[in-house]
Amino acid sequence: MVTLKSAREIETMRRSGQITSRVLTQLMKAVRPGMSTRELDELAERGIREAGGVPTFKGYSGFPASICASVDDEVVHGIPGARVLRAGELLSIDIGTTLDGYVSDSAVTVPVGNISQAARRLLDVTQECLTIGIAQMRRGNHVGDIGAAVQAHAERQGYGVVRELVGHGVGRAMHEEPQVPNYGEAGTGLELRPGLVLAIEPMITQGSPKVRILSDGWTVVTADGKLAAHFEHTIAVTEDGPKILTLRDYAEHPGVERYRPPREAIA
Repeated sequence: MVTLKSAREIETMRRSGQITSRVLTQLMKAVRPGMSTRELDELAERGIREAGGVPTFKGYSGFPASICASVDDEVVHGIPGARVLRAGELLSIDIGTTLDGYVSDSAVTVPVGNISQAARRLLDVTQECLTIGIAQMRRGNHVGDIGAAVQAHAERQGYGVVRELVGHGVGRAMHEEPQVPNYGEAGTGLELRPGLVLAIEPMITQGSPKVRILSDGWTVVTADGKLAAHFEHTIAVTEDGPKILTLRDYAEHPGVERYRPPREAIA
């Protein structure tokens, strides 16, 4: 069942999103060669709890950590641990906060030190896919408009769009209806109405869109071993257009990512 949120609920989710965005910004700044993904996870949990929130991911369906930390060909759901980051790698960080019973969810892929031009292009295009998807979140559009826009841009640039994993509604639970694929046909699916809150999360690959799950039961990797990138925001549909509830202060770290949200999406 699709649940529309009231203005009060969206405000609570915005406050949850502020915690998520601040902590994610801290993690992005902290990423460096030589640190372990466990260190990032510890930093995330401490930051969320000190701000009054609860790490949504920890314990969710048995997941053991507060963030997902996925490296290079790992698309999503990488488990933080002793793995040490190396220069030239890509790191996807996915994080969620629960505050006063409401969830916010966001993700970003960042370079570890200097990366290749090909890796940088993958990051740029995936960020663009997120921007394009957010721009479709207007009253009267449909869920299919989001996926169609993301798919068209990614495939036009020669990249793959993961089919097995999708965006989703978000609110009191991290995963609510509707599902939001990053592919599809414009004009199809649920009509977007004010009060709908979605997590839009393009997962884009350098090669084949096919994926597989590792033996840990969580980590999803590209089937061909090529790089993947993942970006995500929690966004509310309003009468005035899309409002990003997990917006970060991009001016604070201009060298880390180039993404710029649509002006009207700034909450």
